[in-house]
Amino acid sequence: QVQVAESGGGLVQTGGSLIISCTTSGLTFDDFSMGWFRQAPGKEREAVSSIGWSGHTKLYSDSVKGRFTLSRHNAEKILYLHMKDLKPEDTAIYYCAIGKIYGPASLDRRHFDYWGRGTQVNVSA
Repeated sequence: QVQVAESGGGLVQTGGSLIISCTTSGLTFDDFSMGWFRQAPGKEREAVSSIGWSGHTKLYSDSVKGRFTLSRHNAEKILYLHMKDLKPEDTAIYYCAIGKIYGPASLDRRHFDYWGRGTQVNVSA
């Protein structure tokens, strides 16, 4: 059974930084593309960032480009999202997702098959 678990959310002030992480079980972490999505109250779930299975390709949404950094650590089987210069509009539940085996990075949620329950990130003004 594939499981996805996010951690590291919390409350941070505008301009602050936060690292959230994602771990998986039930599959070979190294072989899959991964991604982060977020959903703010009353809004659609949107893509934040994605990394291909090899780790060579990363994609970022325009709203986080230059502020967020995605990395995967295959030995530890952890996916990190390092967020800096946070803004109140970054407040959302952040979801980790597993994409396709040997898949590329993608910001299309249809590319992803397994999802975590999310971790809440709140950015105060």
